[in-house]
Amino acid sequence: MQLAVGAPYEVDAVVFDMDGVLIDSKPVIENAWRDVARRHGRTLTSADLERYVHGRTGSETVRLLFPHHSDSDRSAIWAEVDTLEEEAPYPVVPGADTLATGLAGKGVPLALATSSWTRKIENALGGLHLLDVFAIQVTRDDVTRGKPHPDPYLAACRRLGVRPQRTLVFEDSVSGVRSAVSAGAVCVGIGGDELTEAGAVAVTPDFTGLGVGAARGRGSLVLTGLNVPVVITSAGERAHA
Repeated sequence: MQLAVGAPYEVDAVVFDMDGVLIDSKPVIENAWRDVARRHGRTLTSADLERYVHGRTGSETVRLLFPHHSDSDRSAIWAEVDTLEEEAPYPVVPGADTLATGLAGKGVPLALATSSWTRKIENALGGLHLLDVFAIQVTRDDVTRGKPHPDPYLAACRRLGVRPQRTLVFEDSVSGVRSAVSAGAVCVGIGGDELTEAGAVAVTPDFTGLGVGAARGRGSLVLTGLNVPVVITSAGERAHA
């Protein structure tokens, strides 16, 4: 998306990924795959986790880690991992709950687009009292092609009734950023510079430095704390967009 110098990114809605964006799930995911893989005769290194687990769907991970197993065996292994992830407690990414509830309280349309599934979402976000904030959810079961394909974010935008080009996405993985960008959305990365290289317009380590204020001279909101300007239109402006 090309902007004139100094022009803000103007969006109508905000979509959050979940793992690594709303919840700090990396240790749980890594331990689940390590424990289950060990039960089935494979020891995973940190390099294995980065190469085969993070930023991939579970179906991809189990296929890559156990290429010589049958489909039914791989499905059983994946189910073991799912069970561990479903039952684990998850801490919130610092500031994510405050920003999400603040946006919802100001009437900004929100959605979730995640590679996780309903039972894990209910456990993770229910424990953080965020389920009601994300009434619109796109899970791994709602799309045929997951991230880095654009399908999850295109589906979220359809359900929100907004154009992808008028949507702000928060993502923490390279595959997630590529998914959002290929859908046409404006993406802010939660993480490091590799997310900028993947197409994020800005990056931040977490949400503690972000806030929402009134945009000067208009009824919209401005997202503060980033090195690029992002304006979220008001409900009235959205109606006439």
